[in-house]
Amino acid sequence: MTQDIAPFYTIEISRLAHDLKAQGRPVIHMEFGQPSTGAPRAAIEVAHRVLDAETMGYWESPALKQGLAHHYSETYGLKIDPERFILTCGASPALVLTLSAGFKAGARIALARPGYVAYRNVLKALNMVPVEIGCGPEVRYQLTAQALAALDPAPDGVIIASPANPTGTIIAPEELKAIAEICRQRGIQIVSDEIYHGLSYVEPARSLLEYAPEAWVISSFSKYFSMVGWRLGWCLVPEDQLSRARAYVGNMYLTAPSLSQHAGLAALGCREELEGHVETYRRNRKILLEALPRLGLKQIAPPDGAFYIYADISHLSHDSLSFCKALLQDTGVCTAPGIDFDPVDGSHFIRFSFAVSTPEVEAAIERMVPWFQAQAQLVRKQASP
Repeated sequence: MTQDIAPFYTIEISRLAHDLKAQGRPVIHMEFGQPSTGAPRAAIEVAHRVLDAETMGYWESPALKQGLAHHYSETYGLKIDPERFILTCGASPALVLTLSAGFKAGARIALARPGYVAYRNVLKALNMVPVEIGCGPEVRYQLTAQALAALDPAPDGVIIASPANPTGTIIAPEELKAIAEICRQRGIQIVSDEIYHGLSYVEPARSLLEYAPEAWVISSFSKYFSMVGWRLGWCLVPEDQLSRARAYVGNMYLTAPSLSQHAGLAALGCREELEGHVETYRRNRKILLEALPRLGLKQIAPPDGAFYIYADISHLSHDSLSFCKALLQDTGVCTAPGIDFDPVDGSHFIRFSFAVSTPEVEAAIERMVPWFQAQAQLVRKQASP
């Protein structure tokens, strides 16, 4: 049985933005979590050399898996067998691999609402059941151990994201530990999406592997490593699931791109350059947070990490899709509607990505301030007798 899934509305808005750009309109893309920077210089240099010297083919780089194991040792103090890493064509295929190899059709998987649009839709496409838990400002828009303990019956699995998309919130270490313990007690398999690790502004994000060694972990070179178009990610698989996962990936994806694997290995050694990108995001975050009062946006999710601000626009609109389209048409600033991330309450939220350049953030604010102020004035006028 096939399942109908909702569109990814941000892609629809992005198409409109590109149409406007093709007409000569100046557009600022704040709709996707896509770094405006390219791959690290050393990664590009390696790619040029490989293109000149190798024909390439289906391949999984032992050196890259060893490099990732070293990365986990340095970053989290975890000793990981390199063979537990399965290289994938980005984090999205890693998610499909994890869910299809780790769960049966009909499995009930808990997830936070708001949350990344593909969690819900991929679960449905795989004939699984998303069990969405509404998470508001009182819990910083994040799943809690208490919420998981209250589910009856217990779900088969749970997807955890910290830092989260669309909110950027990070789960505190003690809460991660509590979540891991509840899942252990109730037999809930954890899937941890750690794609935004490395992008933290308050405290470093902790891997769930520190508390739940049996978790499936998804990550990618797209965000921190600034290699979106290279389509390279990984799935860190529990040891007792490796044979099954390898059978799935061999049949569904073969291997990750060979060229990207060479470049990814080089990128692992570019920490100084990559930390420079994080400083840019930190500056952009500060500029945008300081501008929010002028936009009239008073309630946001705490952007602890990633590169998003998830803002409540309920005083202006309860139709975030139309709101984002109007904002784009009138100002050229492209943002993401909350309905992608929350089908219940997302109609009065929008998401800004500050992964663009600092001049673009400043230009976007300059365009948006008078527009938001005009919208507020219009709402007041409509409300007056």
